[in-house]
Amino acid sequence: MTQTTQNSAPRPLPEDWERVLAVVAHPDDLEFGASSAIHRWTAQGKDVVELLVTKGEAGIDSLDPGACASLRMAEQRASAAAVGAATVEFLDFPDGTLEYGLPLRRALAGAIRRHRPDVVVSINFREYFDGGGGFNHADHRVLGPALLDAVRDAANRWVFIEQLVEGQEPWSGVRFAAFGASPSATHFVELDEDDLAAGIASLDAHEVYLANLDGFDQKTFLREAAVRAGERAGVPLATLFEVFDT
Repeated sequence: MTQTTQNSAPRPLPEDWERVLAVVAHPDDLEFGASSAIHRWTAQGKDVVELLVTKGEAGIDSLDPGACASLRMAEQRASAAAVGAATVEFLDFPDGTLEYGLPLRRALAGAIRRHRPDVVVSINFREYFDGGGGFNHADHRVLGPALLDAVRDAANRWVFIEQLVEGQEPWSGVRFAAFGASPSATHFVELDEDDLAAGIASLDAHEVYLANLDGFDQKTFLREAAVRAGERAGVPLATLFEVFDT
């Protein structure tokens, strides 16, 4: 699979695979578009694991990080259930100060070796999101390159060799990595109304988090984004991904 030239029409994302590992920095990251695609995939019988690198403890100004972490973890589990993702795991990296480096790559490679996915999904790590807006979160910008490197690390038995001693065999089966909401989208996933409704429900599950976003209307936001993506893809509703061969 080669990347589509930026500004050309996105192509359908291949779906001839069975297992996906969805990796993001924070609770609520997947829910800004990618969760609707996750619902489509779980409805097809695909196995989806959600991996959160942080617990989102720095995400709500009015809550102490200790209380915030447990609340946001619970919201993420409810969110995953809304789109049929049965497994949700959390790493323990610090929210807001994620750093590229060997500890992050090691943890991600270990998760890939354990879950052995065909596809890895995340969200945009470019400086800006599709459509512009403010500068992308530092954690997002760090995670994307680390995840792409970890896919390669997971396949190399001589990298993070201590994981092999622990029984985690190398995994070279990741076909591609797809990043949602990128300004350089290359592929799309067509959505139906049920997928979009489930995606909205998954974002609704972040009730306390959303209550602290002044005036944000998630239902309008997600529907308008799906319509715009559909217009680019030539279908009624869609969500977009930037895809990298691995």
